Amino acid sequence: MTTITVIGAGSASFGENTLSAILRSKKLKGSTLRLVDRNVQSLDIVHRLANRLNKEWDSGFTISAHTNHKDALDGADFVVSAIEVGPREELWRSDYEITLKHGVHQPYAENGGPGGFIHTARNIKPLMEIVHDMEQACPDAWFINFTNPMVRICDAVNRHSKIKVVGLCHQIYAGYGMVGVALAKDLGIEIPDGLEGMHADVMQHPLQQMVKQQTIPLIDIRAAGTNHFTWIISVHDKRTGEDLYPLLRKRFFELDEKFEPLTRRVFQDFGLFPVPGDTHLCEYLPWMSDSVCKPWDKYNIRLYDWDVMASVRDFSLDRLNEMANGGMTIESLLDTDSEGALEMIENIAHAGNHYHLAANLPNRGQISNLPLNTIVETPVMVDGAGIHPVHVGALPDSIAELCRRELMVAQLGVDAAIEGNTQKALQCLLLDPVIGDLDSAKLILDDYLKTYKEHLPQFWK
Repeated sequence: MTTITVIGAGSASFGENTLSAILRSKKLKGSTLRLVDRNVQSLDIVHRLANRLNKEWDSGFTISAHTNHKDALDGADFVVSAIEVGPREELWRSDYEITLKHGVHQPYAENGGPGGFIHTARNIKPLMEIVHDMEQACPDAWFINFTNPMVRICDAVNRHSKIKVVGLCHQIYAGYGMVGVALAKDLGIEIPDGLEGMHADVMQHPLQQMVKQQTIPLIDIRAAGTNHFTWIISVHDKRTGEDLYPLLRKRFFELDEKFEPLTRRVFQDFGLFPVPGDTHLCEYLPWMSDSVCKPWDKYNIRLYDWDVMASVRDFSLDRLNEMANGGMTIESLLDTDSEGALEMIENIAHAGNHYHLAANLPNRGQISNLPLNTIVETPVMVDGAGIHPVHVGALPDSIAELCRRELMVAQLGVDAAIEGNTQKALQCLLLDPVIGDLDSAKLILDDYLKTYKEHLPQFWK
């Protein structure tokens, strides 16, 4: 039977989605599931919930809970990781505010910009401890990553360990949502009142889901690039095979200019549709941090609402606790989505044949004009032999150059974080499109390293 270890299992989103999807699987019935989290309270909630699902769904799993990953790796076939050095929202807010002190307005601050570097650096130590322990305990296992920054985390595993890594992200569905809005009348899609865009907003999420659920059965999108920075290279009607790109180019510019305005402008100027929506797209572009032009106002770039999302996280865990205690129905968990983890595990373990819309793998030529062995995102095929990228050819030169710069920044940042190398860290910031001043980069780096000293022992040897 398959052995699955989940690290960071105490997160509310894992309990809601991946855990319930795995335990519903008929193909995985009788497998072993090891839950790992340093937070004892959260781990207890998810462990008790898993036991309830296992019993009521007759899943036949052998389930255990661990506070140390070393106790849960031996012989694992898959290690699913959603680790995050926390408290997530507090640190994220701090990453953003530190750069403001030094005159740099970085958009979003999660995956790109100086925030992307320091977010990675904090996660590197626990990440590398896990994968190096995997090299001894389960060297043939797949490491399935959900932790951001996706490109940088997967790059660290790929270039600094012997472990196979794949990164999974649901952002491709933002592309489906925006295309669905643009082609609504042509495809018969109903757009709910109040939908403003595809940004990360807990109040907008149900409306976005309504559009995506209608769109996905109707069209096929193929996208490629780097995570949160992919580009639609084709879009077809699933029923007729019709190429819908010409119609998308017409219809999107008929929408209200307030709908994803940055996406609109980049689509207009570069000719390909960017997938992630404005709040992620802005992190990788060199025109989004100018203090004179204030592009964040011009394009209405919304920051992550840290306070709201922290509250949502606590509420979600309380809800899972009620389910674990038997005080709430588990019916809502019957149709959750694992965001790709289940599809990877089932089809590798049981020699299936699955096409997945987007996954992050080392570039073996699937995007021919991006550097080899960097982490790129394309569709993939999954079967008993593993995960195989769909080769999509070359991106337009201008778009490839934007992606290439981000990939080089990512690799510099990863090497700096692993080595504790301040010079490489500074170079990472200096090459980042968010930074426009030599002195600001040095001030930000020094401030980050001092503020997060407890998380960054490698820089303080």
